[in-house]
Amino acid sequence: MAGKRSVSNVLGLAVLSYLSQQPMHPYALGRMLRDHGDARSIKFNPGSLYMVVGQLARAGFVAEQETGRDGQRPEHTVYALTEDGRRELRDWLRELVAQPQHEYPAFVAALAFVSALPPGEVTELLARRLDLVARQQAEIKGLIQDSLAQGVPGLFLLEEEYRLAQLDAEYGFVQRLIARMADPATDWITLWADHHKQIDRERGRQ
Repeated sequence: MAGKRSVSNVLGLAVLSYLSQQPMHPYALGRMLRDHGDARSIKFNPGSLYMVVGQLARAGFVAEQETGRDGQRPEHTVYALTEDGRRELRDWLRELVAQPQHEYPAFVAALAFVSALPPGEVTELLARRLDLVARQQAEIKGLIQDSLAQGVPGLFLLEEEYRLAQLDAEYGFVQRLIARMADPATDWITLWADHHKQIDRERGRQ
């Protein structure tokens, strides 16, 4: 399982993947991650990138190839993928593609405790979320269309297609939830609203 890997941060997966193409130093790796839009899928900063490269090196997945200096820039170390690293890259990818991983989306956590807010306010917040999700959908659709028009193979847009599918599912769920909350036949709406009315009455007596 991914949690038992010597390096489990998915940023390490990206580093292994880019180093499978050619040796690079961390600065170049960071530039590649930014240029390819990987920040949309992987959270990283220069500090975390250097930390992960160090972890991969200690695990034997990457190795120092050379150390040099470009002009006035600080000395840098170029890293290359080892055979163990190539095997780790493929094994890790096989696991992530085949085995669903339990994740902890913030919106799911919000839904778990949403009853702490009155239903009227939640309806307004959900409507606001719908607008934002619709903008994200339009942005990704535009990105995909522009990339295809520029000749980018669809293979390199799969993550955007998946992200769009997730947004489509979220949009549909939120839309249905708003409709359920507006329907008097929904059995838990009255209970929810009465709970907050009781809270307001108790506050009024204090």
